[in-house]
Amino acid sequence: MRYIVTSALPYANGKLHLGHVAGAYLPADIFVRYLRLKRKDVIYICGTDEHGTPISISADKEGISPQEVVKRYHDAIKEAFDGVGIEFDNFSGTARAPHHMLSQEFFTQLYEKENIQSKTTLQFYCEHDKRYLPDRYVEGVCPKCGAGGARGDQCDKCGQIYDTTTLKEPACKICGNTPEIRETKHWFIHLDSFRDRLKNWLSTKDYWKENVLNFMMGLLDQGLIERSITRDLSWGVPVPLPGAEGKVLYVWFDAPIGYISSTMEWAIKQGKPELWKDYWLDPDTQLIHFIGKDNIIFHALIWPAMLMGQDAGYCLPHDIPANEFMNLEGEKISTSKNWAIWVDEFVKEFDGEYLRYYLAVNAPEKQDSDFSFKDFQLRVNSDLNNTLGNLANRVFAFTHKNFDGLIQECKLDAECSAVLSDADALINEIDSGYQGYQVKKNTKLIMDIARLGNKFFDERKPWSVIKEDRAAVNETLYVCANLLAKLSIAMLPILPKHMKQLRQMMNLPLEPVFADAYALLDKEIQLGETKPLFRKLEDEEIDKQLAALHAMAKQDAAVEYAPIKDSITYEHFAKLDIRLAKVLAAEIVPKTEKLLKLKVDIGTETRELIAGIAQSYKPEDLVGKVITMLVNLEPRKIRGVSSQGMILAAHTNGAIKVMLPDGEGSPGSIVQ
Repeated sequence: MRYIVTSALPYANGKLHLGHVAGAYLPADIFVRYLRLKRKDVIYICGTDEHGTPISISADKEGISPQEVVKRYHDAIKEAFDGVGIEFDNFSGTARAPHHMLSQEFFTQLYEKENIQSKTTLQFYCEHDKRYLPDRYVEGVCPKCGAGGARGDQCDKCGQIYDTTTLKEPACKICGNTPEIRETKHWFIHLDSFRDRLKNWLSTKDYWKENVLNFMMGLLDQGLIERSITRDLSWGVPVPLPGAEGKVLYVWFDAPIGYISSTMEWAIKQGKPELWKDYWLDPDTQLIHFIGKDNIIFHALIWPAMLMGQDAGYCLPHDIPANEFMNLEGEKISTSKNWAIWVDEFVKEFDGEYLRYYLAVNAPEKQDSDFSFKDFQLRVNSDLNNTLGNLANRVFAFTHKNFDGLIQECKLDAECSAVLSDADALINEIDSGYQGYQVKKNTKLIMDIARLGNKFFDERKPWSVIKEDRAAVNETLYVCANLLAKLSIAMLPILPKHMKQLRQMMNLPLEPVFADAYALLDKEIQLGETKPLFRKLEDEEIDKQLAALHAMAKQDAAVEYAPIKDSITYEHFAKLDIRLAKVLAAEIVPKTEKLLKLKVDIGTETRELIAGIAQSYKPEDLVGKVITMLVNLEPRKIRGVSSQGMILAAHTNGAIKVMLPDGEGSPGSIVQ
């Protein structure tokens, strides 16, 4: 049997934080390493998700191409993965030509089978930003459950998907204005036409989490809505139809196809371009997607439907392990608020495998978990250094001192046999745990073997017995060496680097099989050069990290500077009529969170205007203040008000600061 293991494609518009690693990448890497210990035929496939509006916006803001944004973050993400030992067989990207071709092929086959149809639709359009708004750039109140902060196409609170224009109290996430609804042509996949096939397929998944399976079946019973799979953008996979200029495939449609295109790329690198077919076109292949819980619908309904609509006969997902989220110091991770630990920075301060261990022992498998620096320190010091590391150190040191580093194979008494039997029982549980993706449980069981070894060593008191019975001490060391050998295999998927170091010190093969964890070492053990496996984390370095985290959070977000615009002549500047204005009245525009309606005195007259500053200023804070205002800007109607001018403000550390002149100033005074 072959395995294809994938992790959700990380989005190439930001760096990797520890929450990403905990949810979809470390559990997959551990599972793949376990399968390889079992000598299974497995490939681990991933890559960056490189299309979509956020990348276009980042490129526009920085004055560079989307390709440059993608390359920067693709390289940074891959470097972060390397830092924590996440090893893919292939790590590709969706902005590559072969991926475009395959995505267009997926679209074409679905279209030709009439599973995709076009229609003129209503879509939010932001007049202020002169653009159609993708789903993720509209926010409002969920039409299903009434939760605020719902995205344009899906509510994170209730998990429901819906037509974007049904969103209540919509707001443009770019400028905060209320968008209008306009007509545009798009293509839709008719998911309901796959309902029976999806239901039959899901009925075989009795090994899935009950809540996930019930949720999917519930959605099918309700009936699946048609879903738009194109967008009005310039960056993405072009829709392969005449008359579709300016339209690209929506990122959620082309992203999972990246699992296949990345496998094709892997096959080419192997010198066997057709090798990918042995995996993807074999119905017995176990395709396993590791994802976060927010990606369940895409992988359990939409992606299987897309695969069912192809002629190639692709295998369907066998399992979709979906983890919960990881928080940070008791609060939700927020990249916009700088409340995150970036993996590339973390591994410069700490061994990447310390992070692997902590995220494994604290894995968010059934509920959200929390990363705490103090708990991280405790786990490394107590578990790795004082338990596992201590067992190895005391056995090795005693052996070097009293037996010149040599442990002889020997017969075992009942007590010794019982200890190894207990360890084998734990190995059985660990084997089963890895098969069920139970990383958190397994780390505890593995450490139980180390605790068993320390307890045995203490009870046998070799430091006292050595003077009377060297054979009994050798027997103690032989049992402990076998426990360490078992540990080195059971823990290898979680701490591959350190466990290979442990095996190297014991002169054991560096590429064991899992079955070796049950076998007794059948020869003498000549230790090589030994050294401590782990180090203790000091209070000072942990306190330093906590202080840095809180200091960064206070800044809200890193300062980003927009590129300087093209030069203008003095004559162009002279056309701007900027004057002082006094705020006479201010009020929040109904059904908005960011807009204030102001009445101002500009000396010669009073005017009304709309300003998107409500999140930085209360109305009463501005009344009576003298501000600077561009007074000869062409009026524009916003929320039914003719806005006659624009006040001057600066964006500073994520906040908006109105430009207030020193002193009172007289309304109507010209600013030069």
